[in-house]
Amino acid sequence: MARSVYVAGVEAFTGKSAVALGVLEQLSRRVARVAVFRPVVRAEASTGDVHDYVLDLLVSHDAVSLTYDECAGVSYDEVHADPDGAMDRIVARYHEVAEQSDAVVIVGSDYTDVGAPAEFSFNARVAANLGVPVLLVLNGQGRGVDQLCTAAAMAQSELAAHHATLFAVIANRVDPAATDRTAAALRRDGVPAFALPEQPLLSAPSVGDLMAACNGRLVRGDESQLAREVPGLVVAAMTLPNVLDRLFDGALVVTPGDRPEVVLGVLTAHQSASFPQISGIVLNGGIDLPEQVGRLLDGLEVALPMIATDLGTHATSTALTNRRGRLDKDSPRKIATALTLFAENVDGEELLNGLEVARTSVVTPLMFEHRVLDEAIADRRHIVLPEGEDERILRAADILLRRNVADLTLLGDPMIVRAKAANLGIDVSAAGLLSPYDEEMRERFAREYHLRRSHKGIDLEAARDIVVDVSYFGTMMVELGLADGMVSGAVHTTAHTIRPALEVIRTVPEVSVVSSVFFMCLRDQVLVYGDCAVNPDPTATQLADIAIASARTAAAFGVEPRIAMLSYSTGTSGSGTDVEKVTEATAYVRERAPDLLVEGPIQYDAAIDAAVARTKLPDSAVAGRATVFVFPDLNTGNNTYKAVQRSAGALAVGPVLQGLRKPVNDLSRGALVRDIVNTVAITAIQAQAQS
Repeated sequence: MARSVYVAGVEAFTGKSAVALGVLEQLSRRVARVAVFRPVVRAEASTGDVHDYVLDLLVSHDAVSLTYDECAGVSYDEVHADPDGAMDRIVARYHEVAEQSDAVVIVGSDYTDVGAPAEFSFNARVAANLGVPVLLVLNGQGRGVDQLCTAAAMAQSELAAHHATLFAVIANRVDPAATDRTAAALRRDGVPAFALPEQPLLSAPSVGDLMAACNGRLVRGDESQLAREVPGLVVAAMTLPNVLDRLFDGALVVTPGDRPEVVLGVLTAHQSASFPQISGIVLNGGIDLPEQVGRLLDGLEVALPMIATDLGTHATSTALTNRRGRLDKDSPRKIATALTLFAENVDGEELLNGLEVARTSVVTPLMFEHRVLDEAIADRRHIVLPEGEDERILRAADILLRRNVADLTLLGDPMIVRAKAANLGIDVSAAGLLSPYDEEMRERFAREYHLRRSHKGIDLEAARDIVVDVSYFGTMMVELGLADGMVSGAVHTTAHTIRPALEVIRTVPEVSVVSSVFFMCLRDQVLVYGDCAVNPDPTATQLADIAIASARTAAAFGVEPRIAMLSYSTGTSGSGTDVEKVTEATAYVRERAPDLLVEGPIQYDAAIDAAVARTKLPDSAVAGRATVFVFPDLNTGNNTYKAVQRSAGALAVGPVLQGLRKPVNDLSRGALVRDIVNTVAITAIQAQAQS
């Protein structure tokens, strides 16, 4: 039976969906099968959405494999019509979910249907009937420590009255200056307690939410930017200079449609590097912009959302001010912020230890990703991304910065980078923006490059032309200690990414060749494949280098290295030049790294399948349980990793370059945002190890 926790609050707007998301994220680090359950679901009457947005948010998490319908209990109507029957159905549905899971996060009701005291009592009864402890979430906004302690004590008494158990307390939306004091005061009788500081972004409405609130319509701009969060309004009833003085990052500007000078001025400020970037413009009063201004905007290709409403200025500002945002599955920035907030303020190990959730020996792809991100966050490094004007790089940078995975420098024209970020509705303001044509840096890098490459005939003038190439510029940053690592290749070829590193950074002394590995994340384990991206036909010596480097890389990421030197022959069953190369390479590995477990030549089936291994190599410590697979050539390696990736549905993380003195990693030109995030985290961990 699954170990579960019931997340409930004593009132509305506690932010328990963010807390539930954080608990779910922590559980996904420890167990393979995590589920969610919502005892009472509700439709969104204001939008006509028949799905409960909290349950939608949680089932969209990568760790959850069950569907929305499988995780839903009963409706409010069913509770009103037959309370006892509804309780029976809730219990039955929960057990169906629990039987398919290692742990379940249960999220209580939302205080939209009945009074708060009665609804908390209902949640207490549900938790008691499910036999699940309660994680109490309190709203700390505007409340002192004593008030929160009183609320927690009253809730604990109510839980006891219904034979439910308090497991932990989390005070949410607390004054940032009082989080430690609040958590300490709430921690009583062995019940762990934590406090999350107020984060305005989590309750900020989106541009789309505000468009609906004023019955508006999108008249210009990119519909995808309606998801951007709005921290506040600027009602532009004054002259343009005064409007410009009042702009702030993310503001939604409200102005009548007959104020074209304000619209044009605000749009210009939005594109300017010296003013904040806004989230949109609302044209109120039912007045269209003049036709001439419309033609002007047509030529500017404005991506910023412009919304028209028939409401007057006062009615518009009132409607927008009263709209509160929420955390839902279509809010990636809010999700990243909520997860970071939870991770930084809640001891996940203490929380899960209290639930007695045993750590599984299985390593799922999501667990591996968590492990990589956690290690990067624990000791942040500075990574340079040369392709700073690429959309995928910008989206990845937004996530990396919000999750505190790494400090970043984005190369490119700062004006273009800022404009693209603004058009995408993302925030990279915490990253350093640097042009490869920066005169001071260009001259410094040119002199350093000339110093290292003069023996190849590179004079200073040629060096000045070379280092403005973003791959060379980023590589020089790494070489000179201005960044700890570089990730490139979303736009450029592998050769374009690696060549500067080979010229400038070079390999570690004992390694003759730069190679690569892929982390192949299968359903229940992580394997390391090398080399599948760099060396077409390595020699026996190079193959040994690849094996040793791959084993070190595996160990650095928590994979115990057991090396299989792959061939079409196992042991002494075959012969030929290719087999002899692998045999020789295996001998080199044993000679140079006697502490490593290595077997070769060996066929893939004997390396991975214990039953085959018992037949072909019964006395081998590697056969049947290999974790590091070294392919004899690029043709075999590249095709094998792609075949496994497609046929087994494996997550392939890489290529991860190894053998360089400082970390540089190459992306596939088809890389997804998630791939970029993982590669940056891996590069940061490599930098930690090399430092």
